[in-house]
Amino acid sequence: MTELWHGLLKAIELIITLDPEVMEIAGRSLRIAVTSAVIGSIICIPIGSLIHFNRFRGKRFLISLIQTFYSVPTVAIGLFVFVFISQAGPLGMLGILFTPTAIVVGQVVLITPILLGLTLSALSGVDRTILDTACSLGASKLQTAVLTIREARFAVTAAVIMGFGRAISEVGISLMIGGNIRGFTRVITTAISLETSKGDLELALALGIILILIALVVNIVMNRIQQR
Repeated sequence: MTELWHGLLKAIELIITLDPEVMEIAGRSLRIAVTSAVIGSIICIPIGSLIHFNRFRGKRFLISLIQTFYSVPTVAIGLFVFVFISQAGPLGMLGILFTPTAIVVGQVVLITPILLGLTLSALSGVDRTILDTACSLGASKLQTAVLTIREARFAVTAAVIMGFGRAISEVGISLMIGGNIRGFTRVITTAISLETSKGDLELALALGIILILIALVVNIVMNRIQQR
């Protein structure tokens, strides 16, 4: 218990003094997770809208399939992406294995089902009366879709935040296709795993606290946006 207490105090000291290694790892994790969430949102929100506003055979099965992948293990996604971007894979010529770009690709694949599923849920929650009124006033399909997305913007924002949280907290993808290379691809979660195995509780606790603080700040910002 004493060792844990000293480790916690040292972790707080590392954060307050802006330890270069801690700040570097935290900054890289934040950049990668934000990039993944933005790219995933740009891809998934339009696709989710297309699925919601169109009727086609197998739509219900497709939605069920998307929801099934909410809890897909990160190591499974990591293995899938690894096979594709390794030198023997179909995308091996890109040469992005063990780079931050590879982690972004893997995280985008990971959060796609979450963003798609929650976007569909957000759009489905919009009051049908609003859409009927828009149609009766002569709104086109595109205008109706834009109106629906605007009405569901808070729920869609929550979906993006969920995707970001899933991205920044995963470890399997970052470890498998990022390689946990110091100063290049090491992120908070892989660093915590490594430092804990080495017995460096101070650095591991500092990174863990930062990860929790990032999640707290993101949730506070989301709540403020929803209140406004």
